[in-house]
Parts: sequence; structure tokens; C-alpha cells
Amino acid sequence: MNPVLIFAYGDLNPGVMVQRALSLWPDAYVIAADGGAISAVESGIQPHLIIGDMDSVDPELLENLQARGAEIQRYPVEKDETDLQLALLAAAEQDAGKILVLGALGGRLDHTLSNIYLLALPELKGRDVRLVAGNQEAWLMHPGETIISGAKGDTLSLVPLDGMVEGVETEHLYYPLRAETLTFGPARGVSNVMTADRAIVRSRRGELLIIHTAGKA
Repeated sequence: MNPVLIFAYGDLNPGVMVQRALSLWPDAYVIAADGGAISAVESGIQPHLIIGDMDSVDPELLENLQARGAEIQRYPVEKDETDLQLALLAAAEQDAGKILVLGALGGRLDHTLSNIYLLALPELKGRDVRLVAGNQEAWLMHPGETIISGAKGDTLSLVPLDGMVEGVETEHLYYPLRAETLTFGPARGVSNVMTADRAIVRSRRGELLIIHTAGKA
């Protein structure tokens, strides 16, 4: 299965994680959420699909991309879903194993938080969906185990999203967690450090946001 790249309407914040994501082109299916088409074009990438209310993209650019083969899915400005939510739902329909979202972090705080919470969409469960910005990537871990591939010295933060996350265990982190509970509020799981090129996180219950930063944060 080919990966999906989604361009949200925000600053890409160039960095190593962004470059890794962009390197998946041209094998990836590319979705632009409204004005994300601008970032895609500036990155030298032709979107396969542009979706949203089209209030942030120049009509001439939209026409040019459509002439070059892009599919346009236009929605009303007054709608329940954000443009990025529509893009994520479209990505889920592609049955992609990996979905990488660029331009979703930074800028307006309300947008950043809502974009993070979109990771909990039921349509995305069981898929590897990551928000990528600069030297960071973030994803939602459901109960079970995840393996983080990186480098010794990378920063790893574990942030509970739904009240508490129980039974958190880690391997190859400087500050180990041993069947502990992380609760919403205290910053117990923030700014840990990988002690090897691979770390492991396990949990028994709850939704855990994992933020991996290449190098020291």
C-alpha cells in the first residue's frame, strides 16, 4: 500500500522529519486540504486530490492543478468538518497503511489542538497517522505496543489525551516508566530521552500522544 501525504494549510516548518515525509513523493498519494495546495506546489509536488471549501486557495492555481489532473472536492464554507478532517477521511478511504500530515502544527492554538484531536477519529483507528513538523512527528497510541525508530539522544514525550493512560511501560528511555499511570495535567511523560536507536512504549488502557523529536528538543 502506498502512503498518503496530506498538506494542511499551515507552515511546513522545514526539518529532518518534514524532509523524510516529502521523500515519499512520488510514490505517495497526495491530498491537499484547501490552501495546503499552495504548500504542495511550493514543495514541487502535484496533489492528486484537493478537498475543502476552497476559501484559502487562489482560483487560478486551483484551475491549473485541475488541468494537470488533480481531483477537486468542494464543500460548503459552513460545514461541521474542518478541511483537514475531510482530508483525513479521504485518506482513510485510500486504505493507506501510513498517513503523514504536513502543516498541521503551529500558528493558531485552536487549530493545532483540534488537529491533534483529529488523530482520534474512529476512521483512523488501526492506521499509522502522524502529524509532521520540523524535526518532530506526533501520533496517537492506542493500548498495546509501539516501537519508535530514531537515534540515541532523540527526545520522546508521552502525553495522555483522555484523562489517564494506565500500565505505561518503556524500554530504552533515560527515565523509565514501569507499569505506571499517566494522568491528564501533570507533565510526567514529557522530555524523555532515547538511550538507543529504538525505544518501546506499551500501555494497557487509554490514548497516549507520542511526540518524537529528532535530536535534543
